[in-house]
Amino acid sequence: MKYDSNQLKKMADAVRAYALGALRAAKNGHAGIVLGASDIITVIYANWMRRGRDRFVLSAGHGSAMLYAVLKLAGYDIGDLKTFRQIGGLPGHPEYGIDGVDATTGPLGQGVGNAVGMAMAAKICGDGGRVYCLCSDGDLMEGVAQESIGFAGRYKLNNLILFWDDNGISIDGVAQTDMNIPRRMAAAGWTVLTTRGDNPRGLDAAIAHAHKIDGPVFIRCTTTIGAGASIAGTSRAHGLALSDTEMADLINLYASHMGEKLWATVAKRAPAPGRTIPDAPARPIVPTPQTPRDEISTRELSGIFLAQLVATDKCLIGGSADLSASTNVKTPAHIDITPDNFNGNFINYGVREHAMGAIMNGLAIAGARPYGSTFLVFSDYMRPSIRLAALSGLPVIYVLTHDSIAVGPDGPTHQPIEQLPSLRLIPNLNVWRPCNMDEVAAAWRSGVDATSHPTCLILSRQAIRQIKTPSPDDILRGGYVIYPGRGRIRMTLIATGGEVPLAVSVAEKMRGVAVVSMPCLEIFRAQSAAYRASVLRGRIIAIEAATPTPWFEFADAVIGMDSFGMSGPGDDVYRHFGFDVDTIVREISKNFK
Repeated sequence: MKYDSNQLKKMADAVRAYALGALRAAKNGHAGIVLGASDIITVIYANWMRRGRDRFVLSAGHGSAMLYAVLKLAGYDIGDLKTFRQIGGLPGHPEYGIDGVDATTGPLGQGVGNAVGMAMAAKICGDGGRVYCLCSDGDLMEGVAQESIGFAGRYKLNNLILFWDDNGISIDGVAQTDMNIPRRMAAAGWTVLTTRGDNPRGLDAAIAHAHKIDGPVFIRCTTTIGAGASIAGTSRAHGLALSDTEMADLINLYASHMGEKLWATVAKRAPAPGRTIPDAPARPIVPTPQTPRDEISTRELSGIFLAQLVATDKCLIGGSADLSASTNVKTPAHIDITPDNFNGNFINYGVREHAMGAIMNGLAIAGARPYGSTFLVFSDYMRPSIRLAALSGLPVIYVLTHDSIAVGPDGPTHQPIEQLPSLRLIPNLNVWRPCNMDEVAAAWRSGVDATSHPTCLILSRQAIRQIKTPSPDDILRGGYVIYPGRGRIRMTLIATGGEVPLAVSVAEKMRGVAVVSMPCLEIFRAQSAAYRASVLRGRIIAIEAATPTPWFEFADAVIGMDSFGMSGPGDDVYRHFGFDVDTIVREISKNFK
């Protein structure tokens, strides 16, 4: 059943009343979008959304009360709207996991990328699902949205419709969007339609027309922020600058028993046939390949293992921000996904790290298992997306190579110092920095087996000496003794990745010094106190070519970096900053007798 313009108006009024009630109970939130854009979301959910097949993303996440109101009225199990913004209640911005909420949004622009990823997943799986996304002026100012828009246009995603709540106002006043957003969208390969955002008939017709277009569609919906309120059309309308009396009056004005009854008929609709993305099958046990050389980079080891993994695990969707040849993430088993053929397993994102992160979140939400790669130093470009993956519990895998000052001649702009420890600060994110094939294999297995957290693989460009893992099962504890030392142990060196062979060389020159490889601090932290004590014996010194701060959780002292790197051959840069055997032996002997 489709609803006519008069019915949709009543339904939109009910949405406004419910949402304003939630805002009034919370005594904070964002009323402007509720008053200005409720007709848009109403038409989408009432006339077009196929529950169980289509998806809706509120990229303008500050409009969460409006989304919750629609979901409540449409029969989703979201609890009491009066818990909005209260401890244990409905969060201030939408969070993935709430019934009907398809993405965690609020940081502007992210939802646009998520929607692109969801549309991409629907094309890959051929399930016929459509994705509707509502964005604001602010979303379109963010670079991640523009990166994602360009990507969607390139891939001709004809199952994606982006609605622009074009009210011309942001927090600081007149919205600083480009004067020709429609031209920019058209240039990016989108079809642009325009209608009034308070005109249900026009909105309905625009959506119907969009479904006939072979490519992504951008619907410009002109609205008035805070429509109907005393501060309509002003920046004050963005938040909750209305008096309680005016809020109560507006709730009474928009309360619609007829609208609620119409929404009740929406709630009774049977779900559409389920999405066709199957549950992931049992993951094959992929044998750990032999290490081909005594000295080899972990990015190469990753590529060798990944070739076997992709050949047996068809659920993985790989990708790279224009660096696959350098990050070793494209294998003979990969088939490029193209605008004309979505029957593949590798996405060329172009130089769009942030869009890649946001799109992978959308892919993961839709049931795909994505991984994407770039250099570690460029993880800063997609850090907000990584953070949201961790917050949402999405099993995305990030392959981040060129992991230290050993990058060498490219200089400090490309030599990550703070990126590795800063990633370790993100809750619910496992960060692996392996040193050999066994650890690389364990890191990949951990990532593909994850169900509720993302994983970072931090890999070297430079070849490193391979130190054999005594018992590969110990790797799954996050940290283990890789070199037992000679005599009674009075000191333990902790190292990761490329610094493990360095630490072992130091220990081989000293008596009573063991070496612990700790490829994943997060997993080691979760081990029993007894296990941690059995591994970390005596004085503890961590060695890592990065900012030292995180190591003081375990170590008495850290040999790390307190400055940026410099240009030069990688080995020379290492020695310049004191990462050589003789310098470290002297420092330890001097300070830790």
